[in-house]
Amino acid sequence: MGSVEIVIPVLNEEKALPSCIDTLRAFCAKELSHYRWHILVADNGSTDATLDIARGYSQRHPDEVGYIHLEQRGRGRALKRAWSESPRDILTYMDVDLSTGLDAFPPLVKAIAEDGYHIAIGTRLAKGANIKRSPTREVLSRGYNFIIKAMFLTKFSDAQCGFKAISKPAAEVLLPHMEDNAWFFDTELLIVAEKRGFRIAEVPVKWIEDPDTRVKIRKTVTDDLKGLWRLRRGGLPKVAPPVAEPQRKAA
Repeated sequence: MGSVEIVIPVLNEEKALPSCIDTLRAFCAKELSHYRWHILVADNGSTDATLDIARGYSQRHPDEVGYIHLEQRGRGRALKRAWSESPRDILTYMDVDLSTGLDAFPPLVKAIAEDGYHIAIGTRLAKGANIKRSPTREVLSRGYNFIIKAMFLTKFSDAQCGFKAISKPAAEVLLPHMEDNAWFFDTELLIVAEKRGFRIAEVPVKWIEDPDTRVKIRKTVTDDLKGLWRLRRGGLPKVAPPVAEPQRKAA
């Protein structure tokens, strides 16, 4: 039986967090019963009641829910710390709005635990995905992933979906080399991983755009393009993938 860390990066999400935790606890109890799962709220500099809510859940359900608090903001920064400090075998994260359908979560975990992949990602752009989002977001997403492929000749289809898993050994190798602390973290991780031979699985997902998204599209696009240029100009770190050893198949 493997163990799974489910990280929820949050910034001022006092309204969405309780529903997210309740939904995840019920889902994991039913669908991930063969794994030792744990939900970790990574509070990323919140100024509302988000941290208090996370602390309350941790006190009521200490075996299922934990939290960390960072004063500095940045999703990449939160994931680096959460994944680095977690003792669990499979490290995952998803967005607090649960815009990605949870039916894809067990296959994401299985790709690491049983199939020997180093990383597994949800994709909204591969065959079998079912998404609902604005035309603007659709064009930006497809355009961005096209640029990645053109610059680095990568094969993964969706760098930005907030629904990913990585094995603990792969995280230990890759995280020290990740420079970005914000939204570009995902792209940097995937580019370096694929070009250095890490095995990446893709899981088509159902995804519904959250109209209350906190992503500042213009700044994010600018920062992402700067990040791509940094990797292209400066080169990729020389890291080798660990030997992927699938755990014993869940009974």
